[in-house]
Amino acid sequence: MHPFPLLWPATLLLTISPYVLSLKVASSLEVLEWTPDLIAKEDYFNGSVSIVSGGIPNLANDSSVDLGANSETQLLRQYASHRNLRTVITTAEVYYRIVASRKAGIATLEDLKGKRIGAQPSASSEYFVQTYLATAGLKPSDYTIVSGDPCLKQPCGSNTHPVMLKRGAIDAIGMWEPSVQLGAEALGADAIVFGNNQTTYREIYNLATTTQKLADPAKRAEIVAFLRALVQAEEVFTKDPDSIVARAAAAVKTDPTLFRKVWPVHRWSARVPPDMLDVLVEEDKYVAARDGRSALSRDVLATLIDTSVLEEALSAGIRTAT
Repeated sequence: MHPFPLLWPATLLLTISPYVLSLKVASSLEVLEWTPDLIAKEDYFNGSVSIVSGGIPNLANDSSVDLGANSETQLLRQYASHRNLRTVITTAEVYYRIVASRKAGIATLEDLKGKRIGAQPSASSEYFVQTYLATAGLKPSDYTIVSGDPCLKQPCGSNTHPVMLKRGAIDAIGMWEPSVQLGAEALGADAIVFGNNQTTYREIYNLATTTQKLADPAKRAEIVAFLRALVQAEEVFTKDPDSIVARAAAAVKTDPTLFRKVWPVHRWSARVPPDMLDVLVEEDKYVAARDGRSALSRDVLATLIDTSVLEEALSAGIRTAT
């Protein structure tokens, strides 16, 4: 454990010892994006953190969960029926890519018209494909989304997107890493990758909590302390990734060399993005259509974002990357 200064109000210090802090975080443990939580837990948080498989939905059905982590797509899906949710920090912003097969006649994004693209329906990957291909003038009706499983390392299973791409069951993959990288490696010289420098879409993998948790002074102090630890962990991800990549890869059961290859498409920065509200307003049109509801207004979505918790964490003098 690495200690950090605890600048909580004296009244809270009377009731909370920094050595009895206890938080429960629910996150998908099969994505690279959750690994800053692990480093924060093991190296910087003076207390107990239980990180369990799950996500933001657990905040609605399990009162023991204090923080839930998912992409912004799932955040919007849950907020529509749980208006007490608040997103308080982003741990990773991931610029998705598309890998396609040259043998399928694909040399440009426009060539994906009529093709089969591996992605997760109703999730951030499908939204990315729709948003990115729209820049090439393609509509969702111009191609077919094919579901499959992601893969974290070789050998990939038969129902994973990289293997489906290799055997010709699909023509391209558009989603989070490392499935795209594994698809490119499976195709070898036949692979063409789009989006290495795209700025049209990025996944915003965020931690959310509830208004009830934040209204409890003791619990809020614990959450603030964990966000402070996350800020410190993210600095290592940004400035000295080689010191923690092996541990992070082991936690996700992937290969450290593979993880390092896809590091550049991840922005490791503990922050609330300044364009978060704009992103949510635009993306909720997609989520609402998929879920059969009306899109939420900008004013309603604005209440989903709570910057005050991170501001408290930063009051100790720690600064995030810009």
